[in-house]
Amino acid sequence: MASPLHILVIDLETRPEAAILPEDRDPEAFPKPIQHEIITLGFLLARIERDGQGERYAVRKLGSASIADRSEREILAGFWHLVDRNKPRLVTWNGRGFDVAVLKQRSLIHGLTAHNWHRTDPRFGYDYRFQLEWHCDLMDILCDYGASPRLGLDETAQALGLPGKWNGHGENVADLAAAGDYAAINRYCEGDVLNTYVLYLRWSRFSTRVSARGHNASAQNLLDYLEAGRGLNPHWGEFADFWRASARPCPLFVDEPLGEPGPQPPESHLRSEDVLP
Repeated sequence: MASPLHILVIDLETRPEAAILPEDRDPEAFPKPIQHEIITLGFLLARIERDGQGERYAVRKLGSASIADRSEREILAGFWHLVDRNKPRLVTWNGRGFDVAVLKQRSLIHGLTAHNWHRTDPRFGYDYRFQLEWHCDLMDILCDYGASPRLGLDETAQALGLPGKWNGHGENVADLAAAGDYAAINRYCEGDVLNTYVLYLRWSRFSTRVSARGHNASAQNLLDYLEAGRGLNPHWGEFADFWRASARPCPLFVDEPLGEPGPQPPESHLRSEDVLP
């Protein structure tokens, strides 16, 4: 079976499409995915590199596609083309509940085709909820597929020492779009992408997909990428600065135990006298 060669982290910013909202809808109810028009698709594409028996990641591109300079149809077509060309492992936060549902349902409106999405692995591909090789919805995994209370991206990111939603909030997106401030929406969306990517690095370490060395190399690669681009994208630098300044226990790098692979650093083990009668 083929394996992905890249990681693609995505996040959407949307607004309700008034033309297709039911007239009798509850104004407080959140519209269904097909009723959301895409404003911005933020993304990070990283190459998967082999690191012994595990993986490590190298960022190739961080950016966003906005209706400020293209149509919704072009944003959607560009996403499916990116999947077709790179065959990535998709990483999302609540992607199965919202972002990917929007992408698929809005593509029906525009008459688009998702070729490799459906042909990568007919049985255990992108749409199979419990296979993480092709689509890893971090929120779904961390909440044990609904057994545990839902986690928000902001609270999870801040718990680990990431900036979280330091540069905006989703409830402001419609007003920003009405004001024509698409640049602010793009910056906010890319911030969510960065939080999601670093959370994926940490989850990959926890799940043994990457070694401690691979995790740290991937984190350093991201920092280097953000530093190189902060001149044109100051919000990238802000993210890195907030991340470095965190006082949380382990915001940036993890311990690299001797003799990897191994379960935990020696100091983390309980002594026998702590558990035996």
